Amino acid sequence: MNVEIIMAVDYNFIIDSGFRREVYGLAGIHKAKDNSVKAMLSEPELFAEFLRNFIPVEILKDVAPSDIEDVSDRLLSLVSEQKDGDTIKRINLKDGKPLFVIAIVEHESKVNFRAPFKMLMYIALILDDYEKEANKKAGKKISYTKDFKYPPILPIIFYDGEDEWTAETNFLYRTEMHDIFEKYIPEFEYELVSLKDYSFTDLAKFGDMLSLFMMMDKLKTPEDLSNWGKLPKEYIHQLSEMNVPPHLLELLVKVITVLLRKIDVSQDEINKFVEKIDERGVSEMLTLENYSVQETRRAARAEADRERQKAENLLKSAIQSLLSKGNTVTEVADMMGVTERDVTNLLP
Repeated sequence: MNVEIIMAVDYNFIIDSGFRREVYGLAGIHKAKDNSVKAMLSEPELFAEFLRNFIPVEILKDVAPSDIEDVSDRLLSLVSEQKDGDTIKRINLKDGKPLFVIAIVEHESKVNFRAPFKMLMYIALILDDYEKEANKKAGKKISYTKDFKYPPILPIIFYDGEDEWTAETNFLYRTEMHDIFEKYIPEFEYELVSLKDYSFTDLAKFGDMLSLFMMMDKLKTPEDLSNWGKLPKEYIHQLSEMNVPPHLLELLVKVITVLLRKIDVSQDEINKFVEKIDERGVSEMLTLENYSVQETRRAARAEADRERQKAENLLKSAIQSLLSKGNTVTEVADMMGVTERDVTNLLP
């Protein structure tokens, strides 16, 4: 299998589609951290890159976006306690053999020690569903035959919290007296991808769009923006030359909007930055280290002051016009929807 991602971008599509209004209101990502990461992993192109970059299984290097099917909505709807950050993919490997991938996003300040059991529930859910589908497709209980095989399942936890992940990665060791009853206890490990273990330089080595998303997810404070200035020149050139599909650029804007809000950047400031991304594409993201929160806020305050003065001048002009026509201060106040004191304060 060859991975072919054709990238061509039409920025007018983004501007004219009304997408910017949705982004500014964060309608697309209402639970910021869970949904921003889930949005990344929901894109087949990015998920294929995720498997190639972080999972040390050779067969996954050949997975193309077209091989990936998201079955989260169908399967996770059967579990009452799933999180927005959980996702399940069915991947068609060579010869049509399926692989299921469970990806759970964890970012809480406290480590989720229940993670191994949660994985066990998801695994049982997938195998039960697969068995039913196989029996239905065959028109008989094929799962009862000797030759029937269940599909492999790859469990992954993507952790972007700041503390060390200390939960057991093997369900066996989450069970009492496992040394005595080891033979009878389900034993499996999940793959842990801890973002804190990867520096900006480490991520830059991947040289793909996912690395840029992961870098943005590492932004915790305004000071973290300085890391962009340390990126290798080769990486900056590579991404600057990359033509990004409109849907990935939209996602990029959504994620950076969420993360800038997380570090207390005002919506007006975010709007201006997003406009630059609309105009210049991914290359604007690579100048993020030059983005000064304080300077942008100063400019935003100056712009607000100008707008306020403009509105005040218009109000003064309207009041003077009404008074010149013989209206009293009381009448003008009623017509303008302000107090008499407001009217007199605005008089020359």
